[in-house]
Amino acid sequence: MALRGLWLISCEPGACGGAVLFSRRYPTVEKRAKAFNGASYVTVPEDSVFLKALLFELKLTDPDKNFVEYRDSCSRINKTSVYALTTEGGDLWPVLAFQKSGLIYVCLPLVEQSLTPRPPLITISGISQAFALLSGLLVFINSSQKNEAEMSAKVSQLPSLLMQTCPLGTPLDTNLNGLLDNIHVSTNHIQKQPVWRVSTYKGKPQVNVCITEKVKSMQYDKRDVPDMWQVYGTVTCKCDLEGVTSNVTVSLNLPANGSPLQDILVHPCVTSLDSAILTSCSVDVMDDSAFSGPYKLPFTPPSDLFNLCYYTSQVPVPPILGFYQLKEEELQLKLTVNLKLHESVKNAFEYCEARIPFFNRGPVTHLEYKVSYGQLDVFRDKSLLVWVIGQKFPKSLEISLTGTVTFGSMSKEQPVDPICTGSTAYVKLYFRIPDYTLTGCYADQHSVQVFSSGKPKINTSRELISSDYYIWNSKAPAPVVYRPLFF
Repeated sequence: MALRGLWLISCEPGACGGAVLFSRRYPTVEKRAKAFNGASYVTVPEDSVFLKALLFELKLTDPDKNFVEYRDSCSRINKTSVYALTTEGGDLWPVLAFQKSGLIYVCLPLVEQSLTPRPPLITISGISQAFALLSGLLVFINSSQKNEAEMSAKVSQLPSLLMQTCPLGTPLDTNLNGLLDNIHVSTNHIQKQPVWRVSTYKGKPQVNVCITEKVKSMQYDKRDVPDMWQVYGTVTCKCDLEGVTSNVTVSLNLPANGSPLQDILVHPCVTSLDSAILTSCSVDVMDDSAFSGPYKLPFTPPSDLFNLCYYTSQVPVPPILGFYQLKEEELQLKLTVNLKLHESVKNAFEYCEARIPFFNRGPVTHLEYKVSYGQLDVFRDKSLLVWVIGQKFPKSLEISLTGTVTFGSMSKEQPVDPICTGSTAYVKLYFRIPDYTLTGCYADQHSVQVFSSGKPKINTSRELISSDYYIWNSKAPAPVVYRPLFF
């Protein structure tokens, strides 16, 4: 649910006219309205035009016209406080409005469908939340209000309060008084804060930066099909800092032999970027002058956890090189799996295991195997072997598994797969290495600069996680996404 607009209008009882005390529009929601409503979309007019149309619909203007048939006839009796305002572009609907103590509280919720014909109000999810937000606004405005000065003070607080209770047009909280108790809002000077920062923080300042790299791999062990691997990185931040405009700079660094970061995509809160960062692209495979850092990212942080940037990288080797062969002999399958950890990779895993699934077959009824390291188990559905390697490879950095598997009759409970038929099969690796990245990218405490009051505690971490890490049976066809023209 979202709002296209919100208005607070003054209109004294018996007066013919009014004034807009406060209005807020949300352009991003307006774009969504145009997409959802299609041909029935009606744009929101300027405040002066909107005010005139609203006062006419509420019978608060044109004293000489006591009766207007389309508005005042018995065929149209409004019991819902939902109105259609006549504008040059058409009827603007559904406009929620009600009066209290010389003020009119108005909002226009987003309708996520065509408005022709008009859908029943009960089917529009935003109606009830819009009423709740207007009710919360009414309670806030009328609490402890005694004179015009207090009224002006409350109206001046609305921009900061709505930044938290309705960021980007999405109502999150209707208790404006409660929000006022939790934050400090100055009535004399309101600091303008970024739209992505919806609240201020009070407490012990700290900054947390985490670099997560995920490595994908497709290994075939075939002369005519090259192995493929790719690294995808995400830098996640959480900045608990006092003040609405604190500035932070995070520098991502690489060691001398690190793999350059490419295709860098940053959060909108980043205020500036080096041109070398923007032009570093993985498409330019022949360019050997890739920017190798440091990658400085200055930003004004949101209050919540957010992804500061994403990147890719072309590392020279995969962390674990695998070899898988599966042969079918009579009613048995003979399998061989060899895994080798590259010597440059940190040999300290949080977990590491290889899963060997069997599709389009019956349950495993007999298993004979020999494993050089770790432990092999049959999963409970009898269609998967789990090789638990543990937290370290041996000193040789190489491990192997050989075995013979026998299957029973196929049943409905056994997994099927349209690709993995016959001997087409794979081993999938799952692992996580804390305090390590394949590119070598890191951000230490000296790489984070904070420009705010107080001295925050800075925490940095990094990790490497497997993602879609496949080793295909080299003795059978395998799905290939990309083939080079020359070998």
